[in-house]
Amino acid sequence: MVVLSFQVVPQLIITPPQYAPRASGATIRCGIAEPSGEPAPLGQKTRYNDSIFEKVFMTLFARKMEPFAEPVIGNAKKKKEKKGLLDVWEYDYESFVDVSKRVMLRRSRLRQQQVVREVLLSMLPPGAPAQFRKLFPPTRWAAEFNAALTVPFFHWLVGPSEVIEVEINGVKQKSGVHIKKCRYLENSGCVGQCVNMCKIPTQDFFTNEFGLPLTMIPNFEDMSCDMVYGQTPPSFEDDPVSKQPCYADICPVANPNSSICPKLQS
Repeated sequence: MVVLSFQVVPQLIITPPQYAPRASGATIRCGIAEPSGEPAPLGQKTRYNDSIFEKVFMTLFARKMEPFAEPVIGNAKKKKEKKGLLDVWEYDYESFVDVSKRVMLRRSRLRQQQVVREVLLSMLPPGAPAQFRKLFPPTRWAAEFNAALTVPFFHWLVGPSEVIEVEINGVKQKSGVHIKKCRYLENSGCVGQCVNMCKIPTQDFFTNEFGLPLTMIPNFEDMSCDMVYGQTPPSFEDDPVSKQPCYADICPVANPNSSICPKLQS
């Protein structure tokens, strides 16, 4: 989920505040192909028209995760082999999610999260976390600035979102981001994949590597999610997601007999 810079960029690029996206509450629609321009109702998969730029991001992330993923087998392997080695947009969103799913296979919950951390660090230039800490100490301004950046720069990954007002330690501030219907959760259909491959590692990365607390609050009833910059996340044991059951009807690896998603227990 962390999209700041890649190794092809020699240094971490920070947008000056006067040019940053405004925290106006406006929603980024991000190429939604639905007639309404909004995410599809729960139970239906939202259609997107991804640009080449967005597919490049998907491919960069997927290529970084591929060495950790279980091998592709069968028809999927043959299809992948036909793609050119220099095709910079060889992955679409579904294949990007598939790589994430293969990373999960035969790995514990903690190991899945560690892999995501390694992937995120590999996509940043040396010294980027330390530079981020200097530029963005954990202040209200830093939290609001990063919330504003999240809306345009994360849209390819999570779908449409908007900046919202939240309350942290009794202070109201616009450092929250409301994701209307998370594209990653919608496409994976897996509670464990949401928590282990997105929520927990993203929280930990911002909080521990960047020094800016972040709490992510997924709503598994409607697949929305709130990101709250400046709020310290709870421990996994104290987080309500640790008791979340599977999506029994849509998750391909669901265990309907378990009261808690098995991927959250290992």
